Amino acid sequence: MRIIKEKFLRDAAEQYPKAAKYLAAWIATVGAASWQNLAEVRRCYRSADLVRVGSGKPVVVFNVCGNTYRLIVALHFNRQMAYSLRFLTHGEYDREAWKDEL
Repeated sequence: MRIIKEKFLRDAAEQYPKAAKYLAAWIATVGAASWQNLAEVRRCYRSADLVRVGSGKPVVVFNVCGNTYRLIVALHFNRQMAYSLRFLTHGEYDREAWKDEL
């Protein structure tokens, strides 16, 4: 899959050093993947969840570092693209304001 806004992920890794190793591995894994559906994503990331946001569109939420952070991505399986949308702390994620923004 092609990752859109990969620099955003590198910036998140710099801002949150604890997550850097996970994000580097995520970039490598997703970049080499050719997932066709959420079931295939869950073979690599069991805790990946599909969430509907305010626009009604689905996003995939990845738990990072034992739920310390959340990576929110729009996966377009038909185009083989992964759009990095948000990288949030657990507290920011729980407030759910991000859902209305997407």
